[in-house]
Formats: sequence, structure tokens, C-alpha cells
Amino acid sequence: MTNADDIWRDVFVTGLKNAHAVENQALALMDRQIDRALNFTEVADRLKAHRLETEGQIVRLETLLAGFDETPSGLKDAALSLGGNLAAIGHSFAEDEILKNAFANYAFENFEAASYRALILLAESGGYAAAYDPLKATLEEELRMARWVDESLPILVEKHLQLRRAGENASR
Repeated sequence: MTNADDIWRDVFVTGLKNAHAVENQALALMDRQIDRALNFTEVADRLKAHRLETEGQIVRLETLLAGFDETPSGLKDAALSLGGNLAAIGHSFAEDEILKNAFANYAFENFEAASYRALILLAESGGYAAAYDPLKATLEEELRMARWVDESLPILVEKHLQLRRAGENASR
């Protein structure tokens, strides 16, 4: 018979490893977008700031994993990082690359937020109080970034249209 605590631990640790891999994917996505947001410096600046937050999130996750004598999954990290690069490259061929990136970022940030909400629930049900604050801090950062993407979309759309009307590169 499997111990309920073992099941909780396995699900929680797997969730932490998955979140670590997703954050590595986020770094790959942001790096590509930062390099290509030539006409959208406000986007590049916000992505640079969130990139620093993401690096801190990775450290938090590694600390939580270490508390379970676990390490991140190198395979998951590599696979999702590659996936992030491929997704960013896929958008680079679009005339509205900046808009497609904004749509993807909105979905991605909300996906991350949902993941951290679930991890917080797992931490609460498993009694792992030490995880609450780091996970809540990360959740707040992801929700803040999702709000920024949402609130900046009208500005990006208008700027994209203005650049297109002026005959400039509006894709990035």
C-alpha cells in the first residue's frame, strides 16, 4: 500500500521540477523576444525586468527542491528550453511578430500563474509551510506580468499599426 505522504511528496516534487523547466522555457522565450523587439523598447525593457524575476524564481524552485533532496530535471529543462526557442523562432517569420508574442506571453504567464496556484494548494494540503512564501512571491510576479501584457496590448496594437502605416518594420 502506498503512503499518502509519499504520493503528496511525489506530486509536489514533480510539480516543482515541471515549474523549473517552464521557467527555463520562459528564459528562452524572453531572450529571443528581447533580441528582436527593436521598435518596441518598452516590451524589451519589461521582458528584461521579468527575466531577472524569472532567474529568482528558478533559485526559489531549486531551494525548494533541495529541501526534498531533489534536483531539477535536466531533461525537462532542456526539452522545454528548446521548445521555447522553437516557439519564438516560429513567430519571427510573422509580419505581426510583436503581436503574436504578446498573445503567447499572455497565455504563458497565465499558465505559469495557474501552475503556482496548484503548487500552493499542494503545499498547503501537504503541510509544507516553508514553500508558501516563495511560491506566493512567484505567483504574484507572474500575475503582475500577465496584467502588464494584458494592459499593454492596446498600446502594442496601435504602435504596430502606426509603424505599418509609416512603412517601417512593424513586426518587431
